[in-house]
Amino acid sequence: MTWLPTGLRARLVITFLLVAVTASAMVAGLGYQLVRRELLDRAERAAVADVRETLSTITLPIGASDVVWPSDSTVTDDDLAGLVNALNAPGRSVIMTYGDLQHTSPDGRFTLSDVPDQLRWQSGRRLVYQRLRIGNQPWLLVATQIQRINQSGAQRATGLTAYVFVSLAEEEGVLFRLRTALAQAGGITLTIALTVALVSARRVLLPVRRLGVAARALGSGDLHVRLPVRGKDELAELTATFNETAAALEHTVSELRTLESLSRRFVADVSHELRTPLTAMTAVTDMLTEDAARLPDDAGEAMRIVVREIDRLRVLVEHLIEISRFDSGAAVLRQERVDVGDCLADSLEMRGWADQVKLTMPVGLMFSLDPRRFDVIVANLVGNALQHGSPPVLVRARVDRQGLEVTVRDHGRGISEEALPHVFDRFFKAGSDRARSVGSGLGLAIAKANAELHNGTITAERCEPGTLFRLRIPRS
Repeated sequence: MTWLPTGLRARLVITFLLVAVTASAMVAGLGYQLVRRELLDRAERAAVADVRETLSTITLPIGASDVVWPSDSTVTDDDLAGLVNALNAPGRSVIMTYGDLQHTSPDGRFTLSDVPDQLRWQSGRRLVYQRLRIGNQPWLLVATQIQRINQSGAQRATGLTAYVFVSLAEEEGVLFRLRTALAQAGGITLTIALTVALVSARRVLLPVRRLGVAARALGSGDLHVRLPVRGKDELAELTATFNETAAALEHTVSELRTLESLSRRFVADVSHELRTPLTAMTAVTDMLTEDAARLPDDAGEAMRIVVREIDRLRVLVEHLIEISRFDSGAAVLRQERVDVGDCLADSLEMRGWADQVKLTMPVGLMFSLDPRRFDVIVANLVGNALQHGSPPVLVRARVDRQGLEVTVRDHGRGISEEALPHVFDRFFKAGSDRARSVGSGLGLAIAKANAELHNGTITAERCEPGTLFRLRIPRS
């Protein structure tokens, strides 16, 4: 798994360091290569020039034919030793050959096997040299066959071949110290780059961090938050844009809150104003209901429709008044320790549902809650199950370590998956067949509001068959 930094600060610092390290490495690498090449080339030129000068001034041994020699005596091992001593110097090792004869420096460090075959072949024609690494040490090998002017004035080979090994240990030491210095300079550069990167990232990200804090405050409802605008760069423009956006949002939210307040007040006022005529209408319809059986069929049916719609309007007005209490914050929770079984049984009995609902729960189940609001929750859940579901309707209650749990389940066709997330929305009715039902579309919303007043929750789940509503109220 590849680790990648996600924070903007980390990415800025890493990018800055990568640029600094890359630039430093390139400069150090190029500088090192230039110094190395110049140092080694200078060492090669100096060594080759010294070998040439030495070979041009030394006295050659007697015995080489067709060359201007004092006599034609054969070259001896002592002659080769003299040539070796002439070419020898501190930091050098020499091999001199003449035919089958061979003589090396007193240290005997090298043999002809250390000389590459190609270099040995090329040395018969001209002076050649090559850098070698022998025994983990750097050496410059200069090889040439010694030539002299013969009696006719032509340059002829003498048969003497010199192999001079010149140590490059001093140059390698200089390069090692240079690498060490460059590495130390790279470490210092990296430290400086890291410090500069952290300071720069802080200077760049501080306005961004302030914007983040202000945005979170704005999201949490603090619409008065503003930031000081410093400078004229892109971050200053972004800060100014944020302030303008916050001001526009504050103005819009203020207007929406005013409209919402007016709307809630209007609903509450209308609901209360409707309550008085509804009370009178209900009283009149109660009397007319008694005479509906004696009216003609058409008049009796019309009377029953009026009574049903007035009853529906009464329920709607009561629910609107209840919702307006929650919207205005006037709903108050009055908790007391009660027997949950008695509360459930009384709620079902009072509405005539005791014979239609199967209640299952342990005896003596005590819990702290608001009995009136708990009754509203149960009445809405059970009423919804009886009206829109199919029997049997099951109600179960239990208390565990988390709190009280009450479930209401019917065995009807259930609520569709598309409608399930919206069952607690106000005025929502699942399915076109429920559009003209007696319910107001506010019952489940009121049940949820009462549950939340208890710091509890209500959820709806599909079952096979039916729908399950689950009420959970935590311990206070």
